Amino acid sequence: MSTQGPPPAGRVVSHTLVGRGAELARLVATVGHAPALAVVEGEPGIGKSRLVAELAGHPELAGRRVLTGACARIREPFPLGPVVDALRDTGHAFAEGAALSPVAGALRGLLPELGDVLPPAPEPLDDRAAERHRLFRGLREVLAALGPVVLVMEDLHWADEQTVEFLGYLLSRAPVGLSVVLTYRGDETSPDVQALATRLPDAVTRDHLALEPLDAAKTRDLVGVILGTDAVSEAFAEHVRERSAGLPLAVQELLALLRVRGELIPWEGGWVRRALEQLEVPAGVRYPVRERAARLSEPARALLEAAAVLQTTARPGLLADVCGLTEAEAADGLDEALESGLLLERDQGVAFRHVLAAQAIHDQIGASRRAHLHARAADALREVTPVPLGRMAHHLREAGRTAQWVDAAERAADQARALGDHAEAARLLQDVLRHAPLSAGHRERLTVRLGWDASRMLHLPDVADLLTAVLEDDPTPAVRGELLFLLAMHQDLKGPMSDRADRYRLLAEAVEHLEQQPQLAAWAMVALGWYGRPGLPWAEQDRWLQRALRTYPEGGDRTLRMFLLGKVAMAYVWRGDPRWVELTDRITAETDGRPRQRSEISAYYSVGLAAHQVGRGEAGDRFLEAALDGAVALDAGGFPEICARAYAAAARFRTGSWDGLAEEFAFLHGEMIQRPADRGAVDAAWACLMLATGELDHAGDLFRDVVRRIREGGLVSLMPMVVTALLRLAVARRASAAVLDECAADIADWEDQELWAVGVCALPALVEALLQAGHRSAAQATVARYERHLVGLDLPLIAPTLDHARGLLAAGQDGGAAARHLTAAAEGFRALGLGYEAAQATEHTARCLFAAGDAGAGAALLGAIDGYTRLGARWDVDRAARLARRNGLRPTVARRPGPEEERAGDAATGPEAALTPRQREVAELAAAGLTNREIARRLFLSTRTVDKHLSAILHRLDLRSRVELSVYMRSFGPSGGER
Repeated sequence: MSTQGPPPAGRVVSHTLVGRGAELARLVATVGHAPALAVVEGEPGIGKSRLVAELAGHPELAGRRVLTGACARIREPFPLGPVVDALRDTGHAFAEGAALSPVAGALRGLLPELGDVLPPAPEPLDDRAAERHRLFRGLREVLAALGPVVLVMEDLHWADEQTVEFLGYLLSRAPVGLSVVLTYRGDETSPDVQALATRLPDAVTRDHLALEPLDAAKTRDLVGVILGTDAVSEAFAEHVRERSAGLPLAVQELLALLRVRGELIPWEGGWVRRALEQLEVPAGVRYPVRERAARLSEPARALLEAAAVLQTTARPGLLADVCGLTEAEAADGLDEALESGLLLERDQGVAFRHVLAAQAIHDQIGASRRAHLHARAADALREVTPVPLGRMAHHLREAGRTAQWVDAAERAADQARALGDHAEAARLLQDVLRHAPLSAGHRERLTVRLGWDASRMLHLPDVADLLTAVLEDDPTPAVRGELLFLLAMHQDLKGPMSDRADRYRLLAEAVEHLEQQPQLAAWAMVALGWYGRPGLPWAEQDRWLQRALRTYPEGGDRTLRMFLLGKVAMAYVWRGDPRWVELTDRITAETDGRPRQRSEISAYYSVGLAAHQVGRGEAGDRFLEAALDGAVALDAGGFPEICARAYAAAARFRTGSWDGLAEEFAFLHGEMIQRPADRGAVDAAWACLMLATGELDHAGDLFRDVVRRIREGGLVSLMPMVVTALLRLAVARRASAAVLDECAADIADWEDQELWAVGVCALPALVEALLQAGHRSAAQATVARYERHLVGLDLPLIAPTLDHARGLLAAGQDGGAAARHLTAAAEGFRALGLGYEAAQATEHTARCLFAAGDAGAGAALLGAIDGYTRLGARWDVDRAARLARRNGLRPTVARRPGPEEERAGDAATGPEAALTPRQREVAELAAAGLTNREIARRLFLSTRTVDKHLSAILHRLDLRSRVELSVYMRSFGPSGGER
C-alpha cells in the first residue's frame, strides 16, 4: 500500500486529470490539426472546464497561445463579451511592428487594451449590421495575427446571439492556425450553438466529445488520486459513485465533506470500516456543499452567501458591501472561505469554484434574507463605474423592488440596443412586459420597442401575444398603427406565411392609423402592393405602390426611401411595366450609380435579379455588378456582399455561366443557412442546376424544400423557374399529369398576381407537359392566355418564349411551321445569352425534324448536344444522346476529365482548347494583373472559387506562377490563337 496522507484541510481537489485520458488525447489531436473545432458537451459538474484547462497546459500545445472566454448566466448588454475577455490581454503578444489591416481599427472601442497595436478607427458606417460585420472581420484579423491560437469559449449555453453569430462567421473563415474549443451543456443549449459544428468548411478538422459520468473503476482512481492512496476498496468507490452519479465535481464535494467530518481515515489495508458503514451522504453536490459551508465561521458563510447572490467574479470589497461585513471581518472570512476550497481567486476577484456550488448556497438562503442581499447587491453596484445595468436589473427584480427593476431593465435594454444587441434588449423588455405591472402608456411604449428589437434579431422570439395584448387594450391610433405593422412584419419574418389574407388585413388597418408616420405608412403600402393577398388584382396592388410613392415625405430617411424604391421597381420589372425605368433612374441618380449603404445595395441587387428573370440580362448585370462593388466597399465578406453574390449566382444559372457555380451555391447556402427567405433565389437556382447536371436525388430533396418555402413565404416570383424544372423532369419520366396537378395552384398564383413577364419562362415546359398528358386544348388555351396578357409589354424574352411554345403546339400537325417557330426561338434565346433555353429549343427542333423525316434533324440534334455539353448539362446530354442513337447517330459526347486527365489539354494547344470558358475568363483577367478579389468581383464569384480556378489553370497548363501565366496568355493573344 502507498499512502501520502490526507489532503490539506478543506481542499479536496484532484491535481491530476483522472478518467479522461482518451478524451484529452482526442482533444489534443483535434486542436493540433488547425484549423479545427472541438466541441466538449456534458452536464454540470462532468468536468468540461477541467478537461480544457488540462488541454491548455499540454506539452503538445507548446507554441500555441490558449485564449479563454466564458459566457455568464447573468449577462450585461455587452455583446461579444466572451470573445473580448479572451483577447483583452493579448497586446504583448503582437510582434513589434505587426501590421494589421485597417479593418482591425474597428475594434478600438471594443478592445481599448489593444490600443497600442490596433490601426486608427475607420469612419463609422450608417448601417448597424455592416458595423457588426466589420467587428467580426476585425476580430478574425486579430486572431489570425496572433499566430497559432486555441480559442476556448466556455459555457456557450449562456451565449449571447452575437457571440454565436461571430463564432459561425469565424469558423466559416477559420485562419490557418486557429483551433476553437466550445463547451456547453447539451440539454440547455440553443440549436444555433449546436449548429456551429454542422456547417464547417471541409478544411476544418472537427470532433465532438460528449463526456459521460465516471464508472466505478474511474471513480476509484479519482478517489485514490484525491486522497493520495491506492488503497481504495471497490465497495467504497462504488458507494461514492452511486452517491455522486459519477460526476467528478460531486466526487470531490463528497470527499471534502467526509474530510471535514473527520471520516476519511486511511489505515493499513484500507479505510476504517466505520467510515464506510456510516456513510449516509446525500447524492450529488448540493448537500455536501451546504454541510461544508455550515462548518465555517459566520463571516465566511456571509461571504459565501454574497458570492452566491452575485453569481459572478467579484472584488472582496463588493462582497463585503453586500453582506455588511467590516474590512477586517471580510478579510478573515475570505481567507477561511478560500481555504475551504469553496471559493477561489479568479481575474483579480473571488468566485465559487463551480456554478453548482454557488447555486447550492443560493438556494438555501431564506427568502427574506435572499431579497435583502439582492437589494444590497443592487445598491452596491450603483457605485460601480460604469454601472452594470443588466446585473443591477437582475438584483432589483430578485429584491422585489419592481419599479426600480423596470427602470434599470429599460435602461439596460436601451444600452443593449445602442450596442446592436437587439436579442438582449428584447429579452429584458419581454421580462418586464410579462411580469411587471405597468401603466397603459408605459406598456405601449415598451411593446413598440420590443417589436422593433424582435424584428432585427437573427432568430425572432415569439412576441406576437404581447403585441396583440396591447392592441386589444385600445391604444392610441399612432401606437395601434405601428403595432399592427410590427405584427404583420413579425408574421412575415417568423414564417410560415400561411395566411397572406390576415397579413394583408393587418397592414391595411395599420395604414389607416399611420397618418402621423408617413414613412412607416409608405413602408406598409409597399408591403401591401408587393405581397397582396389571394385574389387581389394587380391593379389594386399597383395602387398601393403608387400611393406609397406619393406618401413618402420628400425629406424622409434616404436609406428607407432607397429600400422602398428598389422594392417598387422590382415589382414593375416583374410585370414588364415600363415605369421601372423611371424608378431605377431615380435610384442611380441619387446614388451616382454607386450604392454605398445596405439599403441602396439591396435595391440594386433586387432590381438586377428581377431584370434577369424577365430576360433583361444587360441591365441585370449592370445593377448586380454595382451592387457587388458597393457591398465589397461597404463590408467585404459581410452579409450585403453575400446577398449580392447570391443574386448574381442565381442570374448566372439563367445565363448558362455554370463553371464553378455549384461550389458557389454550396458556399452561399451555408452562409445564408439561417436566412431561408433570403436564400430562396439561391436554392431555387441550385436545385435547377442539380437537375441539369444529373444530380437527380439531391435536386429532388432541394426542390421539395424550396417549393415548401416558396409557398409558405409567398415568394411567388421564384416559382416559374422551379415549376419549369419540375415539369421538364415530369415529361422525361412521363409523369406529366400528376405534376401538373401538383403545380396547378402555383401556376394560378403567379397568374393571379399578373406575373406574366416572369411566368412566361415556364410556358414551353407547361405546354409540353399538357400535350404529353393529352390536354391539347388546354395547351392551346394556355398559349392564347399568355399571348393576350403579354401584348404591349416591351420584354425581349417574350418573342423567343412564345415561339418555343407555338412550335411545340404545331409539332405533329405542321412540321414546317413547328420547325420555323422552334428555330426562331433558339436564335432568340442565343441572342439574349440564354444558352440553356437555346439548346432546349434546338433539341425540340431536332425532334420535330426527325418526325418529318427532314435531313437537317441530325445536325440540329448535334448542335443541341454541343450546347448542353458546353454548359455541363449532363442530364440533358444523356437524354439527347439517347435520341441521337435511336436515330442512327453516334454523337461524340464530351465528358469531364478524370484525375489523370486534368493535364491532358496540352498547353501548346492554347487556352481555347485547354481551359473551360470560365477558366479562360479567369486566366485572362489574372494575366491582365487583376487580383483574385478583383477577379471575384468582376465575375460574381467568391475569392475561394477564383483561387480554385487559378490552381486548376496552372495545373492544366503546367505553369508555376501568375507571371508565367501572363506570359503564356500574351503569347496566344486575346482570342486564344497563337501569335
